[in-house]
This record gives sequence, C-alpha cells and structure tokens, in this order.
Amino acid sequence: MASVVGTFTVDPRARRAAKRRTRGEGLTAWAFVSPSVLIILGLSVVPVLWSLLLSFQSNDLVSPSEWVGLANYRALSVDPAFAAAVKHTLLYAVLYVPLSVVGGLAIALMLDRRIRFIGLYRTLVFVPFVVSAAAQGVLFSFVLDPEFGVANSVLHKLGLPAQGFFSDPGQALYLLVGISLWSGTGFCVIVYLAGLQGVSAELVEAARIDGAGRAGVLRHVVLPSLTPVTIFLVLFQTINALQVFDLVFVTTKGGPLGSTTVIVYFIWEKAFKTFTAGYSAAAAYALAVALLVIGLALQFYRRRVAR
Repeated sequence: MASVVGTFTVDPRARRAAKRRTRGEGLTAWAFVSPSVLIILGLSVVPVLWSLLLSFQSNDLVSPSEWVGLANYRALSVDPAFAAAVKHTLLYAVLYVPLSVVGGLAIALMLDRRIRFIGLYRTLVFVPFVVSAAAQGVLFSFVLDPEFGVANSVLHKLGLPAQGFFSDPGQALYLLVGISLWSGTGFCVIVYLAGLQGVSAELVEAARIDGAGRAGVLRHVVLPSLTPVTIFLVLFQTINALQVFDLVFVTTKGGPLGSTTVIVYFIWEKAFKTFTAGYSAAAAYALAVALLVIGLALQFYRRRVAR
C-alpha cells in the first residue's frame, strides 16, 4: 500500500526505484574516483605506514628486517652526525625564513603601486621561483667555482682576494641561504601582493585622516591585515627550509667537511649510501614530528590572533 506523508502519497515502487538509482549513481561515482584513490593509497598512505614500521626495524633494503623497537630513535638522540645535521638545518631555517618573508614584504610594498612597467618588474621578481633547485644549483656551481667561476673573476678585477665559496666550510651554508633567498623570496612577494589587494581602503583612508603617516598606516593597518598571509608564509617557508635537499645535493653534497649536511640529506645518505634504511626512516619521522609541531603551533597562534 502507498504511505502518506503530509498531504503527499509516496508509492513504494517509486521509492525503491529512487534508492536503486541513487545506489547506481554512487557506484558510478566510485568507479570514476577509484583509480585516483588507489594511486593516493599506493603512493602516499601505504609508503607512510611502511616507513613508520621500518623506523622500528633494522633494515638494509636487502636482508630480512629485524625488529629493534625504539633502538633507532635512541641512537638518533646520541648521534653527533644527526645533531650536526639538525644544527645546520636550524641555522639555514633561521636565516632563510625571516629574510625571505621580510624581504618579500618589503619588495611587495614597493611593487604595490601603479607605475610604468610594473607588470614586468613583478614578473622579473617571480621568475627565479619557477627555476628548479637543480637548475639553480648547476648555475651557481659554475658562477661560484673557486677556480673558473665568474664571481672570483669579478673579485680579482676589483682587487679583492679570491674566495673558496662552496669549498669553504665557513661559507657554503650561507651561500645556500643566499641562493634560496634569490629564488624563494619571489613567492613571498606574489603572495603579499595578493594580500595587499585585500587591505581595506576605508581603514587606510581613516588612518590618514587621523594623522597617521606612511609608517603609521603600515604598522596599524597594513601589517595587521596581512597577519594571516604572514602566518601562512612563515609556515610554508619553514617547511621548505626544513626539507631542503635538492640544492644541497646538486651543489655541495653535504660538504665540505659536512658543513652543509642538513636533515633530509642525512636521511638520504643513511638510506642510500650506508643502507641503514630503518635508521633513516627514524630520522625522517623525527623530522615529520618537528614539522607537525611547528604547524600546530602556527595554527594555534593564528586562531589566537583571529579572536
């Protein structure tokens, strides 16, 4: 019998037909998305879980694994090579993140105006960002070559002593920071330029009417409005800094004398040079936990600021 809902009569056969149609649409949808789901599971979720299990094992990628529990993590805590890699990574991040964010903001403020060829200037600032780190490494390896590089030729013409650059343990890491700033600051510039378009013109005008100068408008109106953008950039640049690898691999390979061995290069070296994959996985998860803590801290700070 037909059931009555309100003033409408619902035919049970129509209801069953609607359910079959909905079920068929669901199966069709899953048929379309299942290849992507399988790819995501196969290339991200499964390797993450496998590497987590690997971090509790002794594994050389050839012989059968041996379960060692937390031994890899305990070994990391007393490994001077890992401590040095952490130190180099933190120094790189401490220099790169604030300089790229502050420099990006300064350049964005200079480019946030209507002047001739402004589109060209913005493009030139952003172009280094789209150059791959491998290409940057090759380029600067030629430029900064101690014997045949352009940089030392210019210094010679200026009457200045030649420099070791990447062959000098005291200079190599700072040069990597400089190369990263050359390429990474452009991303901050573009993001800040987009954020500046959202700054309220009414607030800026009100501040000027109240007697605020350019510095006052920047401090009390522009910077508070850009707080979410700044938090995003700090998080993004911090993650990039802690995961730097390709530039190191192409230019210095962790040298000279280990002065540019950063965490991700340490992980690669342990996995594919000394074949201690379990130890390498433990180092990778130590880095992952650090990134998670940083991300949660910045999210907590963003929510406090938004209140």
